[in-house]
Amino acid sequence: QVTLAESGGGSVQAGGSLRLSCTASERTFTTYDMGWFRQAPGKKREFVASIRLTSSAGDYADSVQGRFMISRDIAKDTLYLQMNSLQPEDTAVYYCAAGIVTGSNYHSTIPYGYWGQGTQVTVSS
Repeated sequence: QVTLAESGGGSVQAGGSLRLSCTASERTFTTYDMGWFRQAPGKKREFVASIRLTSSAGDYADSVQGRFMISRDIAKDTLYLQMNSLQPEDTAVYYCAAGIVTGSNYHSTIPYGYWGQGTQVTVSS
């Protein structure tokens, strides 16, 4: 059974930074691809970033490329999302997810079978 728990959300002003953490159950990072998604009120859940099981490189949504960075610490069973230069449009509930991604389908929610409860990020102008 995979469990995921996000933390690190909060309220910041535009231009600020936050680092989200996702603590996973043991062996999650050696079994699954990982992703970060977000959902703003009234909108669909959207892809933010992902990191593959077999690579340390990340994939990013165009809207966060160059501002956000995904990483993981396997020894600590923790996934991170460093968010810099935050903008009001980044306001959302952020979720981490685990799954098995095939091909280039990393941006879809479909491959991810395990989700955390989410953490709120609010960016004010």
